[in-house]
Amino acid sequence: MGARSRRGARSAAEAVERFLESLVPAAVLRQADLKGTPRRVAEAFRDDLLDGYRCDPAAILRGAIPHPGHDLVAVAGIDFHAVCPHHLLPYRGTACIAYVPGGRVLGFGVMARLLDCFAHRLVIQEVLARQVADALVEHVGARGAACILDAEQMCLTVRGERRREARTHSQAFAGEMDGDAAWQRRVLRLAAGDGSSAARGRRRR
Repeated sequence: MGARSRRGARSAAEAVERFLESLVPAAVLRQADLKGTPRRVAEAFRDDLLDGYRCDPAAILRGAIPHPGHDLVAVAGIDFHAVCPHHLLPYRGTACIAYVPGGRVLGFGVMARLLDCFAHRLVIQEVLARQVADALVEHVGARGAACILDAEQMCLTVRGERRREARTHSQAFAGEMDGDAAWQRRVLRLAAGDGSSAARGRRRR
């Protein structure tokens, strides 16, 4: 860790300490369970929740492999977590990412890393889906791309309305998939886990 990063970690921990002091009784803050909590919180945000700011989607996608095919490529059931910018509460769920190659294809793990790059930031779910789909078109040259997200939003389940069973759904389509109902139905079936129906509806472009 460089000097600048260490200074940032100290500043974050000090800010968390002041935050807790403004909300929690002093007697509670003296309890052993909270010793080191500001540092741990700062590290969790730096290393796990907001580390996406230290990655570049273009660099992640740079290793796309030349390929002549134009059949749909998709990975469903990718787990993810992100932080809502409105209340700084996390949300988590699963993603389906799909694209129609335009001369290059990606390793499946790369698609998960792309999702994490955008998800590990302060981002609302709707924007996250759009960022992933657009990146596949912009940086890989995909003819069409989609990102479907299904998540539990803690700002909805543990505060405010407290609808504990609520799930939120966002979808974004880019390139040839934008406005193409047939492609969209196919990807949505994949996201729902109905791979057999998607296979029956397969078509080439």
